[in-house]
Amino acid sequence: MRINDRRFALYLMTPAALFLAVFVAYPLFRLIADSFFKISPFVGGPRDFVGLDNYVRAFTSEDFIGAGWRTLAYTVVVVTLEFALGLGMALLFTTLGKKSQIWRTVFMYPLMIAPIVAGLLWKFLMIDNFGLVGTLLHQAGILQDPNQIGWLSNPDIVLFSVAIPDIWLTTSFMCLVLFAGLQNIPGDLIEAARLDGARAPAMLFRIILPLLRPVIAVALVVRGIDAARAFDTILIQTNGGPQSASETMSLLIYRTMIRFGDPGLASAMGTIYLLAMLGIAFFAVATIWRPGKDT
Repeated sequence: MRINDRRFALYLMTPAALFLAVFVAYPLFRLIADSFFKISPFVGGPRDFVGLDNYVRAFTSEDFIGAGWRTLAYTVVVVTLEFALGLGMALLFTTLGKKSQIWRTVFMYPLMIAPIVAGLLWKFLMIDNFGLVGTLLHQAGILQDPNQIGWLSNPDIVLFSVAIPDIWLTTSFMCLVLFAGLQNIPGDLIEAARLDGARAPAMLFRIILPLLRPVIAVALVVRGIDAARAFDTILIQTNGGPQSASETMSLLIYRTMIRFGDPGLASAMGTIYLLAMLGIAFFAVATIWRPGKDT
């Protein structure tokens, strides 16, 4: 019995489709459905329909609004610094050519480290009283006291401090994506710009970055979504403290579900969170990539 190409393709897609249906579509459906109910945290407990009450509670909650702004600030800081550092390293590796092979390999090592391990590492580096960062800055004469800066205890700077491990971990990913995109830019185009007298800043902003728009859009969306759902690195460093100054949306949803035992409210928060990230992702693709339009 001979199978046509279309049916063969359907057979190949079936396992993946079943996997997505069981582990993605069904949990997503349950998340949205549970957001309309007040659910007991105990198995077999009452489940009462409350309509949009959970959404009203979420939008009127100071904790939810605060966590949303902190998540936005954390994401902007992380993605901006990763993009700037990643682009700089990608341009450097491209300029060096084959001479950068060893350095590219070394630069990718942080990607192999688990986020929770990176969080523990940087927690010990920045912790008060015996953190290595404060000690080194004191020995260099930059700080008068090793404990002058409370990296993880000062509410004013803790959000930036907990972002450092994330930046350290995934700048190499941003560099890898941008470096791959740079390899697709014709060398003749760059050489022609040089012969016409174009300086490096002009080539960067008028030639390289416009040609990298699709790659930049993908990199920013992927990293933006990943940074916005940061959980383990922050949990292991500060557990959302001090004074909830580093509590992001993921941590708030986790606490609402596990500690406060309110699955319905947590589901409503998660649904709002999901829709917000989808909206930002579509906006980023439309404004940066601008598919269907000339660059």
